[in-house]
Amino acid sequence: MFGRVGRLCLAGLYLFCAPLLAAPSPLAEELARVAPGLNPQALRDAVAAMQCAVEHGAEPARRLAVIDYSQPSTARRLWIFDLQQRRLLLRDYVAHGRLSGENYASQFSNRLGSHQSSLGLFRTAESYFGKHGYSLRMDGLDPGINDLARQRAIVIHGAAYVNPKMVSKHGRIGRSLGCPAVRPEVARLVVDKLKGGQFLLAWHADPRWLNRSALLACKSPRLLQSALRPLPDKG
Repeated sequence: MFGRVGRLCLAGLYLFCAPLLAAPSPLAEELARVAPGLNPQALRDAVAAMQCAVEHGAEPARRLAVIDYSQPSTARRLWIFDLQQRRLLLRDYVAHGRLSGENYASQFSNRLGSHQSSLGLFRTAESYFGKHGYSLRMDGLDPGINDLARQRAIVIHGAAYVNPKMVSKHGRIGRSLGCPAVRPEVARLVVDKLKGGQFLLAWHADPRWLNRSALLACKSPRLLQSALRPLPDKG
């Protein structure tokens, strides 16, 4: 979409790069109006990656979630949008992996056992009841970046450590083993709104990801079969 130089601009590595960046899509502009606290570039990238996936055979979604991992864990950095009504359904806290960083996430991985968060576009799948209660499986759609999410058991679940009351003592909320865990109070809402084939983009101004993502560049991305197969649990 932007190419190598444009991606580096987004990561803040070049000055005077504005002319290189494509204009935001109408959808991104509409969603930005209902989410003024969300980094506009994170939202533009989320919409661009989602639209690229759909253009290459993925079924359109009804909802889009964006996690802005460039914000601290003390911020409400998870947004969930209704794409049909162009409205914000939820903004809340979300954890990152314990080896991704302290209050700020700075390290990301696709490796099993890394205990780090993954960046990129995910497609949500089936809900289930596990050790963390009502939870949601996801498939990473970016080859080499997040495509081991299911094998790594990267899921959305509620966790007591996602608690803003921890900030005064620890300077951050609690951290996960790599999952985007949410507050128990909103876990059911998050799972119900996102289950069954919605899109989620985990974003950060990380140049390694920005320059490697096939979906952000939309250059013949090799989508996983999970993005193309019929999806269950469309609640």
